Amino acid sequence: MTNRVRELRKAQGYRQEDLAAALGVSRQTIIAIESGRYNASLELAIRLARQLQTTVEELFLLEETP
Repeated sequence: MTNRVRELRKAQGYRQEDLAAALGVSRQTIIAIESGRYNASLELAIRLARQLQTTVEELFLLEETP
């Protein structure tokens, strides 16, 4: 699964620290999500999407396998 967290975070002027604080998670969690090392829980994915003013589907892209 890929995501657009870094792209949308930067476009809205958030630092990783700011986004983490707004969501109640650590900066390391944001780094891990952005780098693809960690897949956010459904709850965190929804909160991320709301904070970044998008949908979960636009934020997290499921790579379909044939």
